Amino acid sequence: MPLTERDRSVFKEIQEWENQLLNYETNDLQLAYEKYLHRTFSLLPEKIQKQFFTVIDSWLFHLHGMIQSSQMQQDEKERILDSGRVFLKEVEKIEDMRQLEIDQLHYIAGQLIARHRLYSLVQGGLVGTGNKMLLGMDIPTLTFINLRVVQLIAMTYGFEVNTPFEMMTSLKVFHTACLPHRLQKQGWLELKQELELMENPYFYEGKEEITDINWIEQPLQQLLKAMVISQFRHKLIQGIPLFGIAIGAGVNYQLTRKVTSFAEKYYQLRYLYEKEEFSK
Repeated sequence: MPLTERDRSVFKEIQEWENQLLNYETNDLQLAYEKYLHRTFSLLPEKIQKQFFTVIDSWLFHLHGMIQSSQMQQDEKERILDSGRVFLKEVEKIEDMRQLEIDQLHYIAGQLIARHRLYSLVQGGLVGTGNKMLLGMDIPTLTFINLRVVQLIAMTYGFEVNTPFEMMTSLKVFHTACLPHRLQKQGWLELKQELELMENPYFYEGKEEITDINWIEQPLQQLLKAMVISQFRHKLIQGIPLFGIAIGAGVNYQLTRKVTSFAEKYYQLRYLYEKEEFSK
Protein backbone atom coordinates (compact mmCIF):
# COMPACT_ATOMS: atom_id res chain seq x y z
CA MET A 1 0.00 0.00 0.00
CA PRO A 2 1.28 3.54 -0.71
CA LEU A 3 2.62 5.79 2.03
CA THR A 4 -0.03 7.85 3.79
CA GLU A 5 0.33 11.48 4.80
CA ARG A 6 1.06 10.31 8.33
CA ASP A 7 3.77 7.96 7.03
CA ARG A 8 5.40 10.84 5.20
CA SER A 9 5.20 12.97 8.34
CA VAL A 10 6.96 10.28 10.39
CA PHE A 11 9.55 9.85 7.63
CA LYS A 12 10.23 13.59 7.79
CA GLU A 13 10.64 13.36 11.58
CA ILE A 14 13.17 10.55 11.12
CA GLN A 15 15.07 12.63 8.56
CA GLU A 16 15.20 15.58 10.97
CA TRP A 17 16.44 13.28 13.74
CA GLU A 18 19.02 11.84 11.33
CA ASN A 19 20.25 15.31 10.39
CA GLN A 20 20.77 16.12 14.06
CA LEU A 21 22.68 12.86 14.49
CA LEU A 22 24.89 13.44 11.43
CA ASN A 23 25.58 17.06 12.37
CA TYR A 24 26.45 16.34 16.00
CA GLU A 25 29.61 18.25 16.87
CA THR A 26 32.20 16.58 19.07
CA ASN A 27 33.86 18.84 21.63
CA ASP A 28 37.58 18.87 22.44
CA LEU A 29 37.15 16.98 25.71
CA GLN A 30 35.35 14.12 23.95
CA LEU A 31 38.02 13.97 21.25
CA ALA A 32 40.78 13.91 23.85
CA TYR A 33 39.05 11.11 25.75
CA GLU A 34 38.54 9.11 22.56
CA LYS A 35 42.22 9.46 21.60
CA TYR A 36 43.30 8.44 25.10
CA LEU A 37 41.07 5.38 25.03
CA HIS A 38 42.34 4.30 21.59
CA ARG A 39 45.97 4.90 22.57
CA THR A 40 45.60 2.95 25.82
CA PHE A 41 43.87 0.00 24.17
CA SER A 42 46.42 -0.07 21.36
CA LEU A 43 49.11 -0.92 23.92
CA LEU A 44 47.66 -4.43 24.05
CA PRO A 45 48.99 -6.89 21.44
CA GLU A 46 46.80 -6.98 18.32
CA LYS A 47 46.05 -10.68 18.89
CA ILE A 48 44.73 -9.95 22.39
CA GLN A 49 42.57 -7.11 21.03
CA LYS A 50 41.00 -9.39 18.42
CA GLN A 51 40.39 -12.15 20.96
CA PHE A 52 38.79 -9.68 23.33
CA PHE A 53 36.22 -8.47 20.80
CA THR A 54 35.67 -12.00 19.47
CA VAL A 55 34.71 -13.12 22.98
CA ILE A 56 32.30 -10.20 23.40
CA ASP A 57 30.73 -10.83 19.97
CA SER A 58 30.33 -14.51 20.76
CA TRP A 59 28.70 -13.67 24.08
CA LEU A 60 26.27 -11.29 22.39
CA PHE A 61 25.40 -13.92 19.75
CA HIS A 62 24.65 -16.51 22.42
CA LEU A 63 22.71 -14.05 24.56
CA HIS A 64 20.66 -12.99 21.52
CA GLY A 65 19.83 -16.63 20.74
CA MET A 66 18.98 -17.38 24.36
CA ILE A 67 16.62 -14.41 24.58
CA GLN A 68 15.03 -15.07 21.19
CA SER A 69 14.29 -18.73 21.97
CA SER A 70 13.22 -18.24 25.59
CA GLN A 71 9.64 -18.91 26.63
CA MET A 72 9.47 -15.41 28.08
CA GLN A 73 10.22 -13.90 24.67
CA GLN A 74 7.77 -16.23 22.94
CA ASP A 75 5.07 -15.14 25.37
CA GLU A 76 5.91 -11.50 24.64
CA LYS A 77 5.70 -12.24 20.93
CA GLU A 78 2.18 -13.59 21.40
CA ARG A 79 1.23 -10.47 23.33
CA ILE A 80 2.50 -8.34 20.44
CA LEU A 81 0.34 -10.33 18.02
CA ASP A 82 -2.65 -10.03 20.36
CA SER A 83 -2.13 -6.27 20.47
CA GLY A 84 -1.97 -6.21 16.68
CA ARG A 85 -5.28 -8.09 16.43
CA VAL A 86 -6.95 -5.32 18.41
CA PHE A 87 -6.41 -3.11 15.35
CA LEU A 88 -6.52 -5.78 12.62
CA LYS A 89 -8.05 -9.19 13.30
CA GLU A 90 -6.22 -10.78 10.32
CA VAL A 91 -2.84 -10.55 12.11
CA GLU A 92 -1.50 -14.10 12.47
CA LYS A 93 2.29 -13.78 12.28
CA ILE A 94 4.89 -11.12 12.95
CA GLU A 95 5.15 -10.08 9.29
CA ASP A 96 1.42 -9.23 9.37
CA MET A 97 2.16 -6.42 11.84
CA ARG A 98 3.36 -4.37 8.86
CA GLN A 99 -0.26 -4.13 7.73
CA LEU A 100 -1.01 -1.87 10.69
CA GLU A 101 -0.71 1.91 10.56
CA ILE A 102 2.51 3.38 11.91
CA ASP A 103 0.75 5.14 14.80
CA GLN A 104 -0.79 1.85 15.87
CA LEU A 105 2.63 0.20 15.85
CA HIS A 106 4.12 3.15 17.74
CA TYR A 107 1.44 2.73 20.40
CA ILE A 108 2.22 -0.97 20.83
CA ALA A 109 5.98 -0.34 20.83
CA GLY A 110 5.51 2.50 23.31
CA GLN A 111 4.03 0.13 25.88
CA LEU A 112 6.98 -2.26 25.51
CA ILE A 113 9.47 0.59 25.67
CA ALA A 114 7.91 2.10 28.80
CA ARG A 115 7.96 -1.25 30.55
CA HIS A 116 11.62 -1.94 29.76
CA ARG A 117 12.67 1.57 30.77
CA LEU A 118 10.99 0.83 34.09
CA TYR A 119 12.90 -2.46 34.31
CA SER A 120 16.18 -0.56 33.85
CA LEU A 121 15.16 2.05 36.39
CA VAL A 122 14.36 -0.57 39.02
CA GLN A 123 17.40 -2.71 38.19
CA GLY A 124 19.66 0.34 38.40
CA GLY A 125 18.11 1.31 41.72
CA LEU A 126 18.80 -2.15 43.13
CA VAL A 127 22.39 -1.97 41.89
CA GLY A 128 22.64 1.43 43.55
CA THR A 129 22.18 -0.17 46.97
CA GLY A 130 25.80 -1.31 46.64
CA ASN A 131 25.13 -5.03 46.90
CA LYS A 132 28.26 -6.72 45.51
CA MET A 133 26.38 -9.48 43.70
CA LEU A 134 24.05 -6.97 42.02
CA LEU A 135 27.01 -4.77 41.06
CA GLY A 136 28.72 -7.77 39.49
CA MET A 137 25.61 -8.67 37.50
CA ASP A 138 24.87 -5.09 36.40
CA ILE A 139 26.40 -5.17 32.89
CA PRO A 140 25.01 -8.63 31.92
CA THR A 141 21.54 -7.76 33.26
CA LEU A 142 21.47 -4.35 31.57
CA THR A 143 22.65 -5.92 28.30
CA PHE A 144 19.88 -8.52 28.58
CA ILE A 145 17.18 -5.86 29.11
CA ASN A 146 18.32 -3.68 26.22
CA LEU A 147 18.98 -6.47 23.73
CA ARG A 148 15.59 -7.95 24.55
CA VAL A 149 13.72 -4.70 23.97
CA VAL A 150 15.49 -4.21 20.60
CA GLN A 151 14.17 -7.63 19.55
CA LEU A 152 10.66 -6.72 20.70
CA ILE A 153 10.68 -3.39 18.84
CA ALA A 154 11.78 -5.23 15.69
CA MET A 155 8.92 -7.72 16.04
CA THR A 156 6.41 -4.95 16.73
CA TYR A 157 7.27 -3.35 13.40
CA GLY A 158 6.94 -6.70 11.62
CA PHE A 159 10.50 -8.03 11.51
CA GLU A 160 11.08 -11.51 12.93
CA VAL A 161 14.54 -11.76 14.50
CA ASN A 162 15.19 -15.47 13.90
CA THR A 163 16.75 -15.13 10.42
CA PRO A 164 20.50 -14.49 9.93
CA PHE A 165 19.92 -11.03 8.45
CA GLU A 166 17.50 -9.84 11.12
CA MET A 167 19.60 -11.34 13.91
CA MET A 168 22.74 -9.50 12.77
CA THR A 169 20.76 -6.35 12.15
CA SER A 170 19.22 -6.32 15.63
CA LEU A 171 22.67 -6.89 17.19
CA LYS A 172 24.12 -4.00 15.18
CA VAL A 173 21.18 -1.77 16.09
CA PHE A 174 21.85 -2.60 19.75
CA HIS A 175 25.57 -1.96 19.34
CA THR A 176 25.11 1.39 17.59
CA ALA A 177 22.42 2.51 20.03
CA CYS A 178 24.82 1.92 22.95
CA LEU A 179 27.51 4.13 21.44
CA PRO A 180 27.97 7.77 22.54
CA HIS A 181 26.03 10.20 20.34
CA ARG A 182 29.20 11.40 18.60
CA LEU A 183 29.93 7.84 17.39
CA GLN A 184 26.42 6.79 16.34
CA LYS A 185 26.69 8.55 12.98
CA GLN A 186 28.87 5.90 11.33
CA GLY A 187 26.82 3.03 12.73
CA TRP A 188 23.56 4.56 11.49
CA LEU A 189 25.00 5.10 8.00
CA GLU A 190 26.25 1.50 7.89
CA LEU A 191 22.83 0.17 8.93
CA LYS A 192 21.18 2.21 6.17
CA GLN A 193 23.76 1.10 3.62
CA GLU A 194 23.27 -2.58 4.46
CA LEU A 195 19.53 -2.06 4.15
CA GLU A 196 19.82 -0.42 0.73
CA LEU A 197 22.28 -3.06 -0.56
CA MET A 198 20.28 -6.00 0.79
CA GLU A 199 19.57 -8.51 -1.96
CA ASN A 200 18.28 -11.41 0.11
CA PRO A 201 16.14 -10.61 3.17
CA TYR A 202 17.12 -13.93 4.78
CA PHE A 203 20.91 -14.28 4.49
CA TYR A 204 23.33 -11.76 5.92
CA GLU A 205 26.23 -10.81 3.66
CA GLY A 206 27.78 -7.87 5.51
CA LYS A 207 30.50 -7.51 8.12
CA GLU A 208 29.94 -9.99 10.94
CA GLU A 209 32.02 -8.21 13.59
CA ILE A 210 29.80 -6.29 15.98
CA THR A 211 31.81 -4.66 18.74
CA ASP A 212 34.95 -2.56 18.40
CA ILE A 213 37.02 -0.23 20.53
CA ASN A 214 34.37 2.49 20.36
CA TRP A 215 31.91 0.18 22.14
CA ILE A 216 34.25 -0.03 25.15
CA GLU A 217 33.10 3.38 26.36
CA GLN A 218 29.73 2.07 27.49
CA PRO A 219 31.08 -0.75 29.73
CA LEU A 220 33.65 1.72 31.11
CA GLN A 221 30.84 4.11 32.03
CA GLN A 222 29.07 1.28 33.81
CA LEU A 223 32.26 0.40 35.70
CA LEU A 224 32.68 4.06 36.66
CA LYS A 225 29.08 4.04 37.88
CA ALA A 226 29.84 0.95 40.01
CA MET A 227 32.87 2.71 41.55
CA VAL A 228 30.80 5.78 42.42
CA ILE A 229 28.02 3.63 43.90
CA SER A 230 30.58 1.77 46.01
CA GLN A 231 31.79 5.08 47.36
CA PHE A 232 28.27 6.21 48.25
CA ARG A 233 26.95 2.94 49.68
CA HIS A 234 27.83 3.93 53.24
CA LYS A 235 26.28 7.41 52.90
CA LEU A 236 22.82 6.60 54.20
CA ILE A 237 19.72 8.74 54.57
CA GLN A 238 17.42 7.15 57.12
CA GLY A 239 19.26 3.89 56.56
CA ILE A 240 18.94 3.94 52.75
CA PRO A 241 21.78 4.70 50.27
CA LEU A 242 19.66 7.19 48.31
CA PHE A 243 22.61 8.72 46.43
CA GLY A 244 23.73 5.36 45.08
CA ILE A 245 20.16 4.36 44.18
CA ALA A 246 19.62 7.65 42.32
CA ILE A 247 22.87 7.26 40.38
CA GLY A 248 22.23 3.61 39.46
CA ALA A 249 18.62 4.17 38.45
CA GLY A 250 19.38 7.33 36.49
CA VAL A 251 22.32 5.94 34.49
CA ASN A 252 20.55 2.69 33.59
CA TYR A 253 17.31 4.45 32.67
CA GLN A 254 19.12 6.89 30.39
CA LEU A 255 20.91 4.06 28.58
CA THR A 256 17.67 2.17 27.91
CA ARG A 257 16.00 5.42 26.86
CA LYS A 258 18.79 6.01 24.32
CA VAL A 259 18.71 2.41 23.04
CA THR A 260 14.92 2.27 22.64
CA SER A 261 14.71 5.66 20.92
CA PHE A 262 17.41 4.69 18.40
CA ALA A 263 15.97 1.22 17.78
CA GLU A 264 12.46 2.52 17.16
CA LYS A 265 13.73 5.13 14.70
CA TYR A 266 15.53 2.41 12.75
CA TYR A 267 12.61 -0.02 12.63
CA GLN A 268 10.18 2.75 11.74
CA LEU A 269 12.44 3.51 8.78
CA ARG A 270 12.48 -0.20 7.88
CA TYR A 271 8.69 -0.28 8.04
CA LEU A 272 8.39 2.75 5.76
CA TYR A 273 10.94 1.38 3.29
CA GLU A 274 9.09 -1.94 3.12
CA LYS A 275 5.74 -0.25 2.70
CA GLU A 276 7.01 2.02 -0.07
CA GLU A 277 8.73 -0.86 -1.87
CA PHE A 278 5.62 -3.03 -1.66
CA SER A 279 3.49 -0.29 -3.19
CA LYS A 280 5.67 0.02 -6.33
